[in-house]
Order: sequence, then structure tokens, then C-alpha cells
Amino acid sequence: MKLNERSVAHYATCDSPADHAGFLRKRVERHHHAHHHGTSYQRRWFVLKGNLLFYFEERDSREPVGLVVLEGCTVELCEAAEEFAFAIRFDDAGARAYVLVADGQTAMEAWVKALSRASFDYMRLVVRELEKQLEEACKSLAACRKSPRRSSSSGRKRHLSNPALLPLQEKPTALENGYSTWGSGGCVPGGATCPDHDGGQTKPPPLPPRRRSAASSATGSPAPGLSPAMLESPVSPETICFSKLHNWYGQEIAALRREWQERQKRGHL
Repeated sequence: MKLNERSVAHYATCDSPADHAGFLRKRVERHHHAHHHGTSYQRRWFVLKGNLLFYFEERDSREPVGLVVLEGCTVELCEAAEEFAFAIRFDDAGARAYVLVADGQTAMEAWVKALSRASFDYMRLVVRELEKQLEEACKSLAACRKSPRRSSSSGRKRHLSNPALLPLQEKPTALENGYSTWGSGGCVPGGATCPDHDGGQTKPPPLPPRRRSAASSATGSPAPGLSPAMLESPVSPETICFSKLHNWYGQEIAALRREWQERQKRGHL
């Protein structure tokens, strides 16, 4: 492989972000005689960019002293006299192996992980996996768009399945003692139910007693201050709540109180 030294050196020292960097000790083999050789380690500053592993004499060096192209190689732990050693070995027979030593266990694991993922073959596998995931996501999105949407009528059917939301029955309301009565089904007119907290069963509230308004005159005409609407039965779809019943009877009491106050004023005059 032919590399342009100037371009490679510029790429090694330019501002492009590094994938990993740090000090490592590189094993150097020295041959003194025909049958004797020695081993030493050089401390170098390593910088990983893509699939290129540069190493410098010092951290602030302007040019790298070596380059390892991480293609067709494996990164593995190795047995050496130095602790925390690992090796970069190539598939080609007779190719040089690089034995490197980290400063500790954490640094060694980080370097092995980074170098194992730096080759073009590994990045190609990652890209294929990402393309497969993207294709599956696009198919899933297309299937969701083609599926028919639920019509709004289905939601209405679900609501009508609730007995409390059923429409009013058209049969007339029975009258008892001049007041509306409750149906045999235990529901108030309008479909609302009245829960019984004692027994857990739904039952209608008791009928209000039929009574004669004290504010009425002997001829049956309503007293002043009471409108005809106040004399209507409170047991109707509009007055099934306790608060409405309370307000309805309160109007009558308020009118009686005003009449009593007026009589008191006339008695003192």
C-alpha cells in the first residue's frame, strides 16, 4: 500500500477528532548477534483516527514516527513479561505483530475495544446492521399508514354500551302522589343511577312527601315571591341532584322568611 507521507502526517496532526489516544509502551526487538536478541519497550503517544493508528515520540510531536493500518488484523491479549500487554496481529504470514503495553487494566480494555472496532470490515458490518434496522422501521411505518383508521362511529358504539350513557326511554314517567316515580330498573329518569353506600346495590332515593305549601292562600293561589317554576316538582331530570333539590326547597323557605319578616314589621308599627 502506497501512502502519501505529507497527507498522512497532516491528517495525524490536524484538528480532526481522535477516536482514542494515550500513552502505550511498544515492544522493540533488537538483534545483537546471529543467535542472540534483546527486548525493550519504548513509550510512545498513540492516536487512533478511523482505521489508522499513529504513534509519536512525544505528545506534542509535530510528525508521527510510525503508522499501523488496522485492516486484516486481530487485537488480542497476549502473554508477555509485562503486565497489561496486548498484540495487533495480521492474517498475512510473516507480517509484523505489534505488542503494546498499557498503564493499567482499564486503559488496556479501552484500547482493545477501540482498536477492535477501528477496521473497515467492522464499520461495514455496523453500517449493514443499521441499514437493516432502517429498512424494518420504514416497512413498519408504511404498514401503519396503510392500516384503515377506526371510524368515529366505533367510539360512539363503545359509549352506548355503557348503561349510564344510554339515551332516555320514550315511555312516559309514572306519577305517584303527584310526583315522578322511579323506574323498576333502579335508575333515575335520564339514565343516571343513585349508588347505595350501605348495601352496594343501586336503589332510588325516597320520594319526597306531598305537602301543602304554607305560603299558599286559602284559595290555593301561590304566595307573593314564589314563581310558578318554584312550585314544580323537584323530582325531574333537571333536579335529581341533591344541590338542586336543596336550592328548590331553599327558595320556598326564603319566601316564607321574607313573609314572616314583613309580618313582624307590620306588628311593630
